[in-house]
Amino acid sequence: SSTEQRYSPANELQAELKNTTHTESEGESYPLGFAVAQIHGVYILAQNVKGLVVIDMHAAHERIMYERLKQALDNKTVAMQPLLLPVSFNADRVEVATVNDVLTSGSDTLKQLGFDIAVLSPATLAVRAVPTMLQQADAVALARDILRELSEYGASRVLTDQRNTLLGTMACHAAVRANRSLTLPEMNALLRDMESTERSGQCNH
Repeated sequence: SSTEQRYSPANELQAELKNTTHTESEGESYPLGFAVAQIHGVYILAQNVKGLVVIDMHAAHERIMYERLKQALDNKTVAMQPLLLPVSFNADRVEVATVNDVLTSGSDTLKQLGFDIAVLSPATLAVRAVPTMLQQADAVALARDILRELSEYGASRVLTDQRNTLLGTMACHAAVRANRSLTLPEMNALLRDMESTERSGQCNH
């Protein structure tokens, strides 16, 4: 009988761990291991040198985005991505008033958060730019949530004592959604991001 080793995900995993781990403690470089499958469109099933790891992909990605947004806001470097075509939407009077208040007060709160929102009419707003990290999010839903936070807490408080709540709202929009099918490289990239992100095992909520 042939002694040739057959291919299997487990064999590939062991080979990859041996080839990429260069620390005294085997697997220390990649404590979350490598993705094996996605379950129910919600969880990433991974295998490391110690066994099985189950990760809620949305919660994990949300935490990663939260920490990145927090760092950018701390450094005043929230990059803004102008939209090729501004997205206009029917807004209620509170949303319009909130934008007007921010703009007329001379506050740059929206700009600090990476947004450019304009008043087109008493009942219409236009999103002209969003934070680069959130450019894949639904611009209207994101803008509405940010305006709700601004309306409720005010431009000054939203960047101080309510900042963590605001960042959580933004991060949730940026995170990969449940039931989205990820490839193995995408799942592994998420695992590597988790390993390099502070408090990545802690849910924002």
